[in-house]
Amino acid sequence: MEEFTFTPEGIQTAYTEDNIRHLSDMEHVRTRPGMYIGRLGDGSRSDDGIYVLLKEVIDNSIDEFKMNAGKRIEIEVDDKLRVSVRDYGRGIPQGKMIEAVSMLNTGGKYDSKAFKKSVGLNGVGVKAVNALSSHFEVHSYREGKVRRAVFEKGILKSDVTEDTQDENGTYIFFEPDNTLFQGYQFRQETIDTMLRNYTYLNTGLAIICNGRRIISRNGLVDLLNDTMTSQGLYPIIHLKGEDIEIAFTHTNQNGEEYYSFVNGQYTPQGGTHQSAFKEHVARTIKEFYNKNHEFADIRNGLVAAIALNVEEPIFESQTKIKLGSLTMSPEGVSVNKYVGDFIKQEVDNFLHKNPDTTEVMLQKIIDSEKERKAIAGVAKLARERAKKANLHNRKLRDCRIHLSDTKGENQEESAIFITEGDSASGSITKSRDVNTQAVFSLRGKPLNTYGLTKEIIYKNEEFNLLQAALNIEDGIDGLRYNKVIIATDADVDGMHIRLLMMTFFLQFFPELIKKGHVYILQTPLFRVRNKKKKIKGVSKEDKKNDKNSRSEFETIYCYSEEERIAAIEKLGPDPEITRFKGLGEISPDEFKNFIGPDIRLEQVTLRKNDSVLDLLEFYMGKNTMERQNFIIDNLVFEEDKPNEETL
Repeated sequence: MEEFTFTPEGIQTAYTEDNIRHLSDMEHVRTRPGMYIGRLGDGSRSDDGIYVLLKEVIDNSIDEFKMNAGKRIEIEVDDKLRVSVRDYGRGIPQGKMIEAVSMLNTGGKYDSKAFKKSVGLNGVGVKAVNALSSHFEVHSYREGKVRRAVFEKGILKSDVTEDTQDENGTYIFFEPDNTLFQGYQFRQETIDTMLRNYTYLNTGLAIICNGRRIISRNGLVDLLNDTMTSQGLYPIIHLKGEDIEIAFTHTNQNGEEYYSFVNGQYTPQGGTHQSAFKEHVARTIKEFYNKNHEFADIRNGLVAAIALNVEEPIFESQTKIKLGSLTMSPEGVSVNKYVGDFIKQEVDNFLHKNPDTTEVMLQKIIDSEKERKAIAGVAKLARERAKKANLHNRKLRDCRIHLSDTKGENQEESAIFITEGDSASGSITKSRDVNTQAVFSLRGKPLNTYGLTKEIIYKNEEFNLLQAALNIEDGIDGLRYNKVIIATDADVDGMHIRLLMMTFFLQFFPELIKKGHVYILQTPLFRVRNKKKKIKGVSKEDKKNDKNSRSEFETIYCYSEEERIAAIEKLGPDPEITRFKGLGEISPDEFKNFIGPDIRLEQVTLRKNDSVLDLLEFYMGKNTMERQNFIIDNLVFEEDKPNEETL
């Protein structure tokens, strides 16, 4: 029987031996999934848990390839819900197969002889996949035998061994548990990006995904060619060593852009290897020209990639998105020195042998230096204005993790809403999670920045303060928020403001979009409710808090015309329909439903084949008549539309 203690502060539950529990490995993973895979999510973001599960399985196959065992990996994604991965490596030693997929801190990668420079070294990865899947299968093919095991939510259901003629290797099938990953779906585009990254780092590896073959012959050169959205000013410099590979060029875009990898693992947040590359490539170039160039001028417009192989790498989390290792091996040279020595020798040699490249590179550095000096005075005054404004103005309503100057565990969930006007920002401010969500209020329509120089950022108060709020003046390494969310009205003016903001980011901070930080907030267009049908169990307190008593009536929020029609059919005849014309029309009580756990965000993406420069020039340039003629030629009048009810 549970015991209670009565104190002046209230009732306290007793703390006895019965409160002490032991969780099995699989139970612990299911109870604390965030410790092993980060966020859960539904698959709409590239860092959602289902992709971490897939990555953990593929990592094992990649490690086989890196040990010269198996040159192809076959992946099948079925109905966006379940995945199988088959490699042709050595296969898991069958006598320990069950332990290898179900017992934490168990695996072959603790033995550096078997896996010298592996990604997964903690004995966790595939066990987490097993525990967090409603159905999990593992087959190990070795020397004419196959051992097959089936698990459900980490619990072993069957285990058989029999003869086979199949090639050696490992097969893993998993279906994430939809009670944990609610409403999830695998997105093919996210998977394709992941698989391409694997092939860039493992030349000669063939990955076949749903029948499509993905392969890279030129490593990091292919990566840059496939991802650059601006033309390189000179041919990509590509240099390789025993445990290091780098590639870089300059473009005419603003800022810097980096892609870094460790043991074949993409590290989107960089780490010690990326920091070392940035420092030493700038220093080597500066010393080559023997002029007092600033590192910022040397790196402006730089697009680069670095891949490093490290023994027993240390990452800053189980999801391995940032390298923390200081040395190349437990007793080896430092990462900084290893990268620095390689760049000093190889980049310097290259520059001495390629005068055509060095001439173009020098001109780019000089141009960046001229631009920086031209706006130095303006920038200094703008920074001073921004500091004063942040103390007193109401444009930025920050979140607690930044007000307290501690990032804490919620840093990855931190977000800033860029809104239009006081009304919309007021609704969001009253509804937001003050711990992780900040609000920045625009004053009317921002300036169209297409074709303008960086000087305009400092002269324009809106963009100067926004840049300061985001802390991106010196690049996105200092970005204060993981998500930058454009929140505008669902009307023509709101769409225009959205395009102006996207133009600003594309023009001056394209990496912000490329790294997946920019989103569009989706808010409902309609509220459909049946005022004749009340919901049972709504408390008086809820009714009191909701001035319009919305909470006591059955209500459906609709994000499209199709959803509105479906809602009318579901709620019955004569429902009340409200069309939200602006964010300010949505009460704070309702708004919290749209920016909470069920927030709908559309990520802004930027790819090489998006023809961004052409799109910006057409839609945001000074070709007013051309756009006007386009609208006239493509205008569809209501009477010309087909009758939807007859289709």
